[in-house]
Amino acid sequence: MLLRILHRTHYDYQGAIDMAQHMVHLSPVQSASQKLRAHTLTITPEPAARSQTVDVFGNLRTFFSLQSPHETLTVEADTVVETSVPKSLPNSAEWLALSWERVREHFRYRAKAPYDPAAEFLFPSPYVPRDDAFAAFALPVFTPDLPLLEAARALMERIHTELTYETASTEVNTPALQALAQGKGVCQDFAHIMLGCLRSLGLPARYVSGYLLTQPPPGKPRLIGADASHAWVSVYCPLPQSLEDSEGKTAAPNGIWVDYDPTNNRCGWGSPGEDYVTLATGRDFSDVSPMRGVIQGASAHELKVEVTVAPPEEFAGLESV
Repeated sequence: MLLRILHRTHYDYQGAIDMAQHMVHLSPVQSASQKLRAHTLTITPEPAARSQTVDVFGNLRTFFSLQSPHETLTVEADTVVETSVPKSLPNSAEWLALSWERVREHFRYRAKAPYDPAAEFLFPSPYVPRDDAFAAFALPVFTPDLPLLEAARALMERIHTELTYETASTEVNTPALQALAQGKGVCQDFAHIMLGCLRSLGLPARYVSGYLLTQPPPGKPRLIGADASHAWVSVYCPLPQSLEDSEGKTAAPNGIWVDYDPTNNRCGWGSPGEDYVTLATGRDFSDVSPMRGVIQGASAHELKVEVTVAPPEEFAGLESV
């Protein structure tokens, strides 16, 4: 599937900003399930300095600085991505039979065990603590000897069924425990809650930011800027043979990440579906927020974010929101 994404962020400041530094994650990653065909990032006013780097999680990020007074800032990413979904897991019978307890034991600390990079996603992160409340929510579906991928799917379904998706019910910095306690939130909250549940059981999981192709209501046209960013979760499943060698020693780590979207109750290896675009992965939203920064000057502002996801051929006839 070929998808074009327009992501426009506009700040209107109530006074002049003297200087500013910003970091953006707006360039989708390359992977087996998606290929980046085109990408442009337009910044107005023109930055005094601009550079691209790859962060510790493998995401492409852009830093820019503005060193002269400005009262507005517009950042627009225009991207074309080709997506696909692998037909099935390699050695699927082995992956599907691996119990969640065995994966948990694999990640318990052992002296001289080889380093597994997935272990980075076991620990608390700025937006996702490890807490008994998360474990208590997850344990009813993490029954003994249940395969990890089945248990993760059952957790996804429980979050989707028992929590209410409600726009504006939380803020970007609402604690995940608060969202769980109130039983409602948005996709970011659902992803953080699922991460908290998995990590609190000793299972590595990471935050995924991206986009999802949506359809307008029946009889209504698709509009430019009517979509939004999306978030879901990836769960790490080690290769069964890598857990132990024939002598009972831990072998070299190897595994896959399987995606789960508790907002829409969809999952899949590589991505939940070809209508998804992965932008970046990290420990939680704080690692991969589309745009963040520091400013010197007036702090009050109005922010407008517009996102459009559609096949490229549809853009010619679209109207603005």
